[in-house]
Amino acid sequence: MARYGATSVNPTKSASSRGSYLRVSYKNTHETAVAVKGMNTKKAIAYLEAVAEKKRAIPFYRHAGSIGRTAQGKEFGVTKARWPVKSVKFVLDLIKNAEANADVKGLDTEKLSISHIQVNQAPKQRRRTYRAHGRINAYQSSPCHIEMILTEADEEVAKAKDNSKVRLNTRQVGRLTAQKRLTKA
Repeated sequence: MARYGATSVNPTKSASSRGSYLRVSYKNTHETAVAVKGMNTKKAIAYLEAVAEKKRAIPFYRHAGSIGRTAQGKEFGVTKARWPVKSVKFVLDLIKNAEANADVKGLDTEKLSISHIQVNQAPKQRRRTYRAHGRINAYQSSPCHIEMILTEADEEVAKAKDNSKVRLNTRQVGRLTAQKRLTKA
């Protein structure tokens, strides 16, 4: 089994998936991963499908040079946003794969959330393009590795009622007594 960039706190309540040397833009995939990190899987799938249909956008924070502006970015408090359909497709496939892995483990797929998602650069694939006047330039692609861990949310427990008295220090007690004297007068 391959090593992941992070380890889950409770391995019995988590499932993972990864893709290596994927021919998809590293920068676009990084921003897509940042957008879905921490989301519930159902919410993330719905969001990514809306991005693929260009109804919602992926906000660009880090790799935002020469990125066009769109009104759909206002949802996230930015103006720079895009619709990286190919990156969305790869991340969506990985989410569905991790969800299937969780299902095989016997986890509740409705309670899964993306606790860890990481995108790393893979080695560039080198080609060349021929230019005018007999020149040649590099023509490289920027593939990436993607890994994610889905974790089942713990059941929320209601907070017990606290019947103990609030402990005050001497300064707080002095203020309260002074306020009581002022209100009586």
